[in-house]
Amino acid sequence: MMTSKRILIVDDDPNICLTLSLALNDLGYELETAHSGEAALAAIEQRGFGIVLLDIWMPGIDGMEVLRRIKLIAPQIRVIMMTAHGGIESAVAAMKLGAVDFIQKPFTPPEIRNLVEAVIQREALDDSMAKDYASCIELAKKCISDHRFEAAGAHLRKAVSIDPSRAEAFNLLGAVLEIQGAHPSEALRNYHAALALDGSYAPARRNIDRVAGENKYRRGKIDIDRN
Repeated sequence: MMTSKRILIVDDDPNICLTLSLALNDLGYELETAHSGEAALAAIEQRGFGIVLLDIWMPGIDGMEVLRRIKLIAPQIRVIMMTAHGGIESAVAAMKLGAVDFIQKPFTPPEIRNLVEAVIQREALDDSMAKDYASCIELAKKCISDHRFEAAGAHLRKAVSIDPSRAEAFNLLGAVLEIQGAHPSEALRNYHAALALDGSYAPARRNIDRVAGENKYRRGKIDIDRN
């Protein structure tokens, strides 16, 4: 269960902080806002939070560094990353640090509210409740946030066995394999499987493009080093 019924909203845009506060106002959680990474970290060091909604791109300390420090200060906090830059290219890096929920701006109040409610409800799950596709996905996300990557992979493989026609489990499994240091081809196999099932599934397309770009960079660097 959540260790605190307090939510911290972190964004350098006051209008977004206000919009999120209004959307989440009646969830029964105390809401607080911070307009910089520095202010967010100061608040977290002074008070307990159950959830942090964190913008990736901010002046000063950016969201990725704030996430890294949050997980050192208070690893139990659930972090939702927000971005307005055409998708989250660093999603796997953020997952490795302990974030697993992402939302792209612009989003609607119902979308952010539904995501926060899902994070809250996920806390009541334990490994014995992996009975259907949805519960396996939610448990995998909880395990990723707790850095339990082996357990996350097991839940995702179970999700695939329950319903191999859906893209999300394949995409998440590819990310978990990357985090665990598997060969890029293993992650790519799962990303391609997700995209084959749903050609519009943007997270898988971004992951394929990112891994392909990294592999091209590595090959180029090896050639330069050899010369």
